[in-house]
Amino acid sequence: MNRKIKVVQYGTGKMSVYTMRYVYEKGAEIVGAVDVNPKVIGKDIGEIIGSEPKGVKIVGVNDAEKMMEEVKPDIVIVTTMSLFSDVEDALMLCAKLGIDAITTCEEAFFPANSNPAATKKIDEMAKQTGCTITGSGYQDIYWGQLISSIAGSTHTIKKIKGSSSYNVEDYGIALAKAHGAGLTMEEFEKEVASADNISEEERQKLINSGKFSPSYMWNVNGWLCEKLGLTVKVQSQKCVPQTYKEDIESSTLGMTVKAGYATGMSAVVTTETEEGITIESECIGKVYSKEDFDKNEWTIIGEPNTTLVINRPSTVELTCASVVNRIPDVINAMPGYVPTEQMGELNYRVKPLNEYVK
Repeated sequence: MNRKIKVVQYGTGKMSVYTMRYVYEKGAEIVGAVDVNPKVIGKDIGEIIGSEPKGVKIVGVNDAEKMMEEVKPDIVIVTTMSLFSDVEDALMLCAKLGIDAITTCEEAFFPANSNPAATKKIDEMAKQTGCTITGSGYQDIYWGQLISSIAGSTHTIKKIKGSSSYNVEDYGIALAKAHGAGLTMEEFEKEVASADNISEEERQKLINSGKFSPSYMWNVNGWLCEKLGLTVKVQSQKCVPQTYKEDIESSTLGMTVKAGYATGMSAVVTTETEEGITIESECIGKVYSKEDFDKNEWTIIGEPNTTLVINRPSTVELTCASVVNRIPDVINAMPGYVPTEQMGELNYRVKPLNEYVK
């Protein structure tokens, strides 16, 4: 492509501060922005980034379609919510308009195993209009590509075990609430944990109806199985509350999380495959105490055993950089809903993004 890639930013919260800056610094440009918050609608995006005015005003959701038809972006970056049902309308709008889209929505990483009906609907529309929709972020590398790469150097695999922790304070109130942060133990059991105290048949009904709420690793395990050529036999998840011995202030929740209350949760997803390989992955999202820090640890058990540990990763920045570096892959990909496991390796972009577009 012999011109700058044109990007619309959908959602101008904490993550967009990085995605928009990275877009500019990678030689592309923001041509539009959308948000639901009346406090930011009408603002120049430069105020969000912390830079000089960019001449791009944030519009409300009701004006998103009109704006995108006018500015004709090459791709839309959606950084809003964590569940596929929450970003479905935004992705469907992009699909209807024939505009490529990439989202940080965790479930969107591999939504076919948690919300197949909505995935199929967007996939069919995107194929009709000739655009590509996908999900990416931190998991693209740190829960996906790194693990599949290590697997490529392993003779036999019996089990893949992973654990990753992150501070919900860094991602906004929607994610913090989804992790049960601030709830009593009784509230956590009723509002979060009880959703997984169901039979396999009941869970499948929820999945088919689009009402299942997967933990992040649910979709990661599906991505890994697809990448490694494994056939899922059965998959389950369990959410366990995390607590702390002292009160913790949460600026995101605007409250004090009392000692013994849920600071967040650990969600463990176990996948058994027809090939005999088990994947057990855990994500721990909570309001951090002064003792906590981000950590990513994966072990492949087999011949040989290999453990990968990454302490204190800059999860927010890595998420946003992954999304921006994926932009050329999305534009180059086939039409439809295309998980990144079909796009090949995520690479560093040393040249302007448009120079990687075929």
